[in-house]
Amino acid sequence: MKSIKDLLSKITVENIKIELMRTAYGNKDTFMGKLDPRVAIVWYLIFAIIPWLFWNNTILLGFLLYMVVLLSISRVSPLIIILLAFGLVTEAGYIIFVSVMFGGDLTAAMALLTFTLKLTIISLASIAVFASMDPEKFSDALMSFRLPGQVCFGISYGYRMLPILIEEYNNIFNSFRLRGKVPEDRGVIHWKRVVYYCKTAVFAFYPMMLNTAKRTRTTVEALEVKGFTYSLKHEEVRKLKLSYLRVQPRDIYFFIFTIFLIITVIYIGHLYPIEREIHPL
Repeated sequence: MKSIKDLLSKITVENIKIELMRTAYGNKDTFMGKLDPRVAIVWYLIFAIIPWLFWNNTILLGFLLYMVVLLSISRVSPLIIILLAFGLVTEAGYIIFVSVMFGGDLTAAMALLTFTLKLTIISLASIAVFASMDPEKFSDALMSFRLPGQVCFGISYGYRMLPILIEEYNNIFNSFRLRGKVPEDRGVIHWKRVVYYCKTAVFAFYPMMLNTAKRTRTTVEALEVKGFTYSLKHEEVRKLKLSYLRVQPRDIYFFIFTIFLIITVIYIGHLYPIEREIHPL
């Protein structure tokens, strides 16, 4: 109980904000953060597609082990790991519960858990890449792939705005608490206080949305003064903005190692297969 209380005491708005700031602004010192963003995006696309091509659990477990190793050297925020683990545990429990309650057995549950394993691999790959990549580099990589400039900027802007919005929401929520009054009668298992805080949380959203709209207009005006629209329509500006992107030997070696690892895992998976018993139609 003491360890649980210590863990819950660390789950505060301030700690969540700090972890989101780390995630939003990237961790440039990690291995994945030092890669060229275009190589990192291509690597992610490979592992976003390849798990769907196999139902051999040996191959999927090999990919999962590879993702766990990458995640450990990427120094990903513990908050994201906890949220992912919570989602996976609840989903696995839900799958087993539904399979048993509707007359099935663990065979059907294992088939669905294989699908969950695929999603886990893709989720870990996305965390390893996007939690280590700076939003500016990410948007520039997308721009180098000829995506519209507005889309690239919108993604980068969303990354950077998320911690600010959480901090502002926390301030508005606390202001509602200062002006309100917590019910003195707590009720059974504090349900009255839970209802009070839920209402306050909903009411705090409206001022935040209005403030966000005002901030967005100010941001648009500032961007136009600096020539944002002009930069999107001229190729010279785009080339100047993306001139720092370079594919280094480190990127090539990492990509070659990844291809070699995929081939090795597939080969071992065919030698020692763990196939699911229910095949797709």
